[in-house]
Amino acid sequence: MSTTTRVSFEEFLKLPEEDGKHYELDEGNLVMEPSPSFRHNRIRHRIADQLRKFVNAHGLGEITEESDFRLGPETVRNPDVAFVTADHLKNIDIDRSPVAGAPALAVEVVSPGNSAEDMLAKVRQYLAAGSLAVWVVYPRLRLVEVHDSGGIREVVEPAFLEARGVFGNLAFSLPLSAIFDQDAQ
Repeated sequence: MSTTTRVSFEEFLKLPEEDGKHYELDEGNLVMEPSPSFRHNRIRHRIADQLRKFVNAHGLGEITEESDFRLGPETVRNPDVAFVTADHLKNIDIDRSPVAGAPALAVEVVSPGNSAEDMLAKVRQYLAAGSLAVWVVYPRLRLVEVHDSGGIREVVEPAFLEARGVFGNLAFSLPLSAIFDQDAQ
């Protein structure tokens, strides 16, 4: 049985920073995120690299990894990868955390300790706060679940992951083999 600690946003901001510990605020409930595995980090980094190349080539904004976003009065989430539009960047105080508002794209890489309920809550929070899409990456299944205005769809290796409407009229496509290649099945 897990215990739930209720904290306000102001209390959340005062939590001490400690190596190996990262917290999120889930509608007033304090959540400690486990340290990611090597596989988790490798996949996160591959996704961020591919998105960063695309976003930088077109001057669309910025790709961040593990940045806090305030999605609501008592909700702060830390996606593994996030795309922040150039317009959103204009309104961000880059010296403060968390970033106000949702990223246009949030990417969550599922770890063995993540529950389906927690992942669904995150997806709903990102979309409700204004994210255009959320990608939930399942390394062991070698698939990505895409949540956007078109609903939910699964992209399974060897297919291509495509962002619809996230980058305006520009098409972004990424073969899942570029994410999972050389990853133990």
